[in-house]
Amino acid sequence: MSKVHVFNAGPCLLPQVAIDNACAALKDFAGTGISLISISHRTKEWDAVMDECRALWKELLDIPEGYEVVFLGGGASLQFLYVAMNYLEHKAAYLDTGVWAHKALKEAQGLGEAYALACSKDRNYSYIPKGYEIPTDIDYFHITTNNTIYGTEIKEDIDCPVPLIADMSSDILSRRVDVSKYALIYGGAQKNAGPAGVAFAIIKKDLLGKVTRYLPSMLDYRNHIDKLSMYNTPPVFSIFVMNETLKWLKSIGGVDAIHELDVKKAETLYAEIDRNSLFRGTAAVEDRSIMNVCFVMAEGREDLQDQFLAFATEHNIRGIKGHRSVGGFRASLYNACTLEDVQALVDCMAEFEKLHA
Repeated sequence: MSKVHVFNAGPCLLPQVAIDNACAALKDFAGTGISLISISHRTKEWDAVMDECRALWKELLDIPEGYEVVFLGGGASLQFLYVAMNYLEHKAAYLDTGVWAHKALKEAQGLGEAYALACSKDRNYSYIPKGYEIPTDIDYFHITTNNTIYGTEIKEDIDCPVPLIADMSSDILSRRVDVSKYALIYGGAQKNAGPAGVAFAIIKKDLLGKVTRYLPSMLDYRNHIDKLSMYNTPPVFSIFVMNETLKWLKSIGGVDAIHELDVKKAETLYAEIDRNSLFRGTAAVEDRSIMNVCFVMAEGREDLQDQFLAFATEHNIRGIKGHRSVGGFRASLYNACTLEDVQALVDCMAEFEKLHA
């Protein structure tokens, strides 16, 4: 069978070695003779996976002292609530750059005073707001660094006079991050870090415990830190695959090496979108994401959308249909996506143009 080129937005393409090792562990985990999904999380073999996974996060992102990494259920959407529960005492500000940023804001508004400091909804979230001033009388400022639906990205760590909290679900591990600038970095794993079913949180410990509200035990980050992410039974399979994904990333040179490749993949696809008379990009050029490339048919050629999707499928291209809220196309170029995959999509677009120019 010819290779299938996968551009799913999440769950997404994972390194083949991580998939292969997970398959092996499903049959026999760490030589125990027990399946990974039957193993007790209270064994030394599982402790070793948890320890290695935490250590790899700290190594790959150069996480400084005073921070801890935890693995949690519920995905990034539950982290929206965690954030407000653990940090919102008086008021908080959010940068509203898309659906997920807005949902995070809405969750905070259910608990206290929270507002959008700046918003790009006026142009369908096609750009990152700029020129705003972060006030100093807020508990925290929340950003979503990459917007999977609209294809925009905050590409540098911002200087912030208050605790900075970031949802990095879809661009974590794709570039170097100065973790010391953040109070909290969180996200769902199912983009660059592993499969669905687990979320990560990188937490500056000394900023916890500042709120006066009652914190349910499961929503208190301190409990998960104290119990090494095993306050309750962890999602063992998802964490195992996450660990295998991080091992793969380290083996190919880490974050700096993958960033160079990710940039090249994105530049290759954007160049074809800009060249091809049948397509146009939707995100502001200066804010284009290197993870999620969003585009539509050119003006006057909208009738070709379904034909192109069918044509792409015939050429073993999968997962490029845009989010249901915006339509068009979206190619997600997460770390495990190869330059070969991107070139296959580019060639498909060029061939389609020849047929319909």
